Amino acid sequence: MGALIAKQKEEYSGAYESLPLIDISGIRTGDRHRLKAIADEIGLAAREIGFFRIIGHGIDLALVERTYQMAERFFALPDPIKRLYYIGLSTNHRGYVPFTEKGDYPDEVSRNYEAFDLGVDLPRDDPDYLAGNRLLGPNVWPDVAGFRQTVSAYYGQISALGRMISAALELHLGLRPGAMTDQMTKPISQLRLLHYVRQNDGIDAKSVNMGAHTDYECLTLLHTRNAGLQVMTAEDNWIDVPVDRRVYVVNIGDMLEAWTNGQLRSTPHRVLNLLPERFSMPYFVAANHGTVIKPFPELVDQGLPKYEPFTAGEHLERMLVRDFPYLRKGRPGGVTEGCPCVENPFEKRMNRRSS
Repeated sequence: MGALIAKQKEEYSGAYESLPLIDISGIRTGDRHRLKAIADEIGLAAREIGFFRIIGHGIDLALVERTYQMAERFFALPDPIKRLYYIGLSTNHRGYVPFTEKGDYPDEVSRNYEAFDLGVDLPRDDPDYLAGNRLLGPNVWPDVAGFRQTVSAYYGQISALGRMISAALELHLGLRPGAMTDQMTKPISQLRLLHYVRQNDGIDAKSVNMGAHTDYECLTLLHTRNAGLQVMTAEDNWIDVPVDRRVYVVNIGDMLEAWTNGQLRSTPHRVLNLLPERFSMPYFVAANHGTVIKPFPELVDQGLPKYEPFTAGEHLERMLVRDFPYLRKGRPGGVTEGCPCVENPFEKRMNRRSS
């Protein structure tokens, strides 16, 4: 494995000031050699920068466009209607996130976006939901014709792709099949429908609408439709993510960095105020709520693991408290403006350089 990675690094030397584009169309063929080659190409990009682009992913692009249309229809509704589905009214963090519901990122300038958050749609008699789990249970569905059917179909396809890429990374890392995916049977994965708005033409297009952050889960899959997303390279430089509607961007999140003992990188990224209006649909691949995330023994070469164990649900909930004021209200010592007490250790690179 070490010799292979060294060879690939040499071949790709200097390539990571741009994001690699990987054709994964052969991932479904059953050809073991082709699958291993794709898995290693994905793995190298995940090691070197933590971001890469994929084509040949199999997602129905017509369905992608219909899902964007559903998001546009919902966000075009009057504010009082949208607030009927306010996430703070749910018991399991589902629904509409208004412009006013925001975290505290120091580099955000004129932050102005709204969202709609969904997850695995579980029945109301689900035992975890009935037990008060904050991240599992039924979705909130707005009364928009075709919304539930379309978004559910998209969720099914994008979640299957996430498991497929996770399985490829298992192969690349030399883990047993299912080492990660067996822990994704009832995941706390989320789909966010995002609507960014630049408030006026006087705002600097290079200013930040969503501040620099890492993603908290294992992987993020994002269709590329609009410019504005930037990624921090290993050299701490910001580079633009190209727009190609055939392509998905994939990045590594906190859980996968810890699971792999730091071999894969959870990479900071941000969104600029380039456009008057921007729609985005990130899907966050996560483990089950109770999964203990600790480095796989096979990936601890010498000495002690670099990461202390934590549960997937504990980490995600802790970060959501930082990002959502409604979750902080009523908590002991809670605040309603900012939350400097909550830090994400996976974002430490941004403390060195965030601009």
